[in-house]
Amino acid sequence: MMSTPVQALYLATLCLIVVGAASCSHSSSRRIRVIFDTDANNEVDDQHAMAYLLFSGDTFDVAGVTVNATSDPNGFRTPSNVQDHYDEARRVMQLCGQLYGRIPLKLGAQGGFEEIAPHLDRPDFDGHEAVDFIIEQAGMQRDGELILLAVGKLTNVALAVAKEPSIARSVRLYWLGANYPGKGEHNKVWDIPAMNFLLDSDIPFEVVTVRYGDPSGTDAVKVTKAQILHRMPGKGPRISEPITGRHGGRFDNWGDYSANLFEMYQMYGNPPSRSLFDMAAVAVVKNPDWAERRMIPTPIYDIENDKWIDRPDNPRQIALWEWFDIYGIMNDFFVTMRQPVLVEPCR
Repeated sequence: MMSTPVQALYLATLCLIVVGAASCSHSSSRRIRVIFDTDANNEVDDQHAMAYLLFSGDTFDVAGVTVNATSDPNGFRTPSNVQDHYDEARRVMQLCGQLYGRIPLKLGAQGGFEEIAPHLDRPDFDGHEAVDFIIEQAGMQRDGELILLAVGKLTNVALAVAKEPSIARSVRLYWLGANYPGKGEHNKVWDIPAMNFLLDSDIPFEVVTVRYGDPSGTDAVKVTKAQILHRMPGKGPRISEPITGRHGGRFDNWGDYSANLFEMYQMYGNPPSRSLFDMAAVAVVKNPDWAERRMIPTPIYDIENDKWIDRPDNPRQIALWEWFDIYGIMNDFFVTMRQPVLVEPCR
């Protein structure tokens, strides 16, 4: 057959498409594909978890980031606008190598599961961008599981499963939340019905425990303000156009913003410190050896009496993550901040 410039261009283009598709497929087979679901603006751990994820491109493929609204930075029960969480997630993505616009960022639920679920048949229900994105990405999953790594309330995930129950076959949920077997905990409190719905669904469910004041939970994975102020400034790639931070100021790299967040936010204890709850959840997906995992019959939360109800005869089981390797996790966090490998969006 005669070769023409048009035919040659067509063949070259086809080869690029095939190679690109193969590259994406190969990448997915080697790395863990994740959607990160976050209340990014409620304190400081979400931002550090997101940076840790985005700088771990040798381990993760990040399909996208979805946000939801829980508390304002000024208080555990102070309501916030979901747009504030979107804006903070965008800032972190911009500072982590200009990934905003290259990795999808979707606006999720302002309200709670019980309020929104009756309206899932409407195209513009509260949180529809994030919920429909989760369903779409789960439907694209062919090999292995799509990890839904949720570090806020569970509204977006519960709505996605309610709208399209079949996604439970292609995803696995890791949730940073609950003081189980104790009561309380921020992420749980902000939407208990969403959590209960997922506990009684078919979705594989892994609970990364919080347990305030208990050495067995992620509350124990702490970093001091002094460590952050000493080790973080200047870390990460510099961006050409500085951005304005949550508390003001201009920043052209993630490390400087990390230090500013710790400088401006309330610390606890002596020396002053914060728990990096959400970052620890990313860590156990990255390396399961950094915590202990055990299976239990799935409990349910009694909202009226504010307590967990164990169901020892329940054939459905969930995983509990506890007793975290604090040194291993924090060491890898700082190594990753010093030597970031940016995630590469699959084109």
